[in-house]
Amino acid sequence: MEDEDNLSTSSAEVKENRNIGNLEDHPIPSNERARGGTPSSKRKRPLEDGNNGHFCKLQLIWKKVSWSVTPKNALVQLHELKPGLQYKMVSQTGPVHAPVFAVAVEVNGLTFEGTGPTKKKAKMRAAELALKSFVQFPNACQAHFAMGNCINPSTDFTSDQADFPDTLFKEFEPSTHSEDFSVYNPVNNELLSTAYRHGRLLCHTLDLMGHGKQNRHKMASKAESEKNPVVLLNELRSGLRYVCLSETVEKQHIKSFVMAVRVDGRTFEGSGRSKKLAKGQAAQAALQALFNIRLPSHIPSRSKCHHLPQDFADSVYQMVTQKFQELTDNFTSMHARHKTLAGIVMTKGLDIRQAQVIVLSSGTKCINGEYINDKGLAVNDCHAEIVARRAFIHFLYSQLELHLSKRREDWERSIFVRLKEGGYRLQENILFHLYVSTSPCGDARLNSPYEITTDLNSSKHIVRKYRGHLRTKIESGEGTIPVRCHNAAQTWDGVLLGEQLITMSCTDKIARWNILGLQGALLSSFIEPMYLHSIIVGSLCHTGHLSRVMSHRIEDIGQLPASYRRNQLLLSGVSHADARQPGKSPGFSVNWIVGNADLEVINATTGKRNCGSPSRLCKHMFFARWAKLHGKLSTRTPSHGDMPSVYSEAKLVAQTYQSVKQQLFKAFQKAGLGTWVKKPPEQDQFLLTV
Repeated sequence: MEDEDNLSTSSAEVKENRNIGNLEDHPIPSNERARGGTPSSKRKRPLEDGNNGHFCKLQLIWKKVSWSVTPKNALVQLHELKPGLQYKMVSQTGPVHAPVFAVAVEVNGLTFEGTGPTKKKAKMRAAELALKSFVQFPNACQAHFAMGNCINPSTDFTSDQADFPDTLFKEFEPSTHSEDFSVYNPVNNELLSTAYRHGRLLCHTLDLMGHGKQNRHKMASKAESEKNPVVLLNELRSGLRYVCLSETVEKQHIKSFVMAVRVDGRTFEGSGRSKKLAKGQAAQAALQALFNIRLPSHIPSRSKCHHLPQDFADSVYQMVTQKFQELTDNFTSMHARHKTLAGIVMTKGLDIRQAQVIVLSSGTKCINGEYINDKGLAVNDCHAEIVARRAFIHFLYSQLELHLSKRREDWERSIFVRLKEGGYRLQENILFHLYVSTSPCGDARLNSPYEITTDLNSSKHIVRKYRGHLRTKIESGEGTIPVRCHNAAQTWDGVLLGEQLITMSCTDKIARWNILGLQGALLSSFIEPMYLHSIIVGSLCHTGHLSRVMSHRIEDIGQLPASYRRNQLLLSGVSHADARQPGKSPGFSVNWIVGNADLEVINATTGKRNCGSPSRLCKHMFFARWAKLHGKLSTRTPSHGDMPSVYSEAKLVAQTYQSVKQQLFKAFQKAGLGTWVKKPPEQDQFLLTV
């Protein structure tokens, strides 16, 4: 035990940590040679003849020097810089099944203590801390490089595996195409002999194969992607200055910062619980907007999903609920009753000070099949998320209509700016955030861990079988079922004769918005696709699964046309969600849009207002507003002939939108997730009437 606690570094232990196979130093046993062939058989040398033996010599040299590209860990490198160090066991804490060891080492008169679940890991951590104290480089590999020990400077000393040996070694192997071999260049023999003598890889570019440059470009781009966004932006635009716009203190003394940076005449903002995180968000926004660079998240996370800052998510939730409280007379109105509440908040960057609630909605029901309308006068789906999106489209029409004015101040009030090539795009740094009080119906809610209880043990295999599958809502009820039919369209006669009207789940519709955008087919004639920046879910939320069903189900959709993308939503729950209201779901849906004073109430069963008049969110109303803009506003695609008079034909004007929609449906089918079921085509074949 005394020897173990002393933890001195022996040369044998250093060799072990190098992970060198020592294949060159030991002959292969005869019994192992027999497995690969007869002992008398000779190794083939296919490239020695006809190429003056250059290629074979290179292979021999690389067998000698290739071990040196294996990066050394902190323990080995510290031993080489400061040999003979003594590591001492300081303490052991924690329970027996999960101990925590503390190991210390003295370097340059200073003591460095590392902790870990094993003595070896604690010792490694102490070595890392010691290295960082006196190596004035980002990592120890760069220190070795500066001192002549030529190890790849881009490799972190904490890495266990090399990033590139296979790539480099392949540059010395023959290509399968003979024409590629013609670009082989002679190698400086003196350079290679020096490498051979020193037994290590020289940090020079060996221009052996013409296509080797491509591999170096790949390695460079990988290094770029691993940089911090602030560092990378500074390399592209040096001398930038970050300004703190706000510093707020939330409950429990949690701080929130908003940082801004001006690049190429444009201002980008970011928020976070520290100034460092806020600067990273601002730099990331600038990189994406100006250079089309999207870096992976540098915030540690146990899942692949991207998280919205919690304080920002809580603020969005509070804004939506407070606005609903205001519109329903402190929840005393008869229409305040709801099972699901949704709202969309518009922000400038992630600055909550400029946030504005633009739409609100509630509801959990769909139209009855007998009330389906062939004139576009009924709203088919009255689930809160879907009504919020339709209310958002109403808002977009209002913003476009400002450009019909002849006054410049009206144009400047719009969120849209006109493009020289035609059409309109959203102003810079405007973001939209969807709040939903409960997880969207469909796969996102069904497979949430909070809903799979012991009562479902008997049917877990069913849940597992249809995980990620497209689902449809149950007519005149709640819940969803997997898509079962292979026919992608329903029939008008079938629905009127009693067949259930099929409506796709909210989860699947949101996944569709992540590809096509929120604007729909009609508005795609005028504006670029518009995507949600984040979704905040009040209850029954599991952000990891939500991310999978919203984005990762359709990762293999393929290349999308310009301006379309596979949108990566930021996701978050809320810190203190309101309890779901008990009782039966109300049979109505309400909606509110900024600029309108009152709530509109829709009968979810009929899809119309209680008085029988159509909702402001129905297809016919949107078609009328589209027709008003057509021919007066600049469009993204040149118009051919007269304005379409039939709703279904007007939707086909946006050809790119329609092709991306078909690409999405095929991606779902290819992934084995089912067929997207469409409504009867007759409901879209109506004429525009005054």
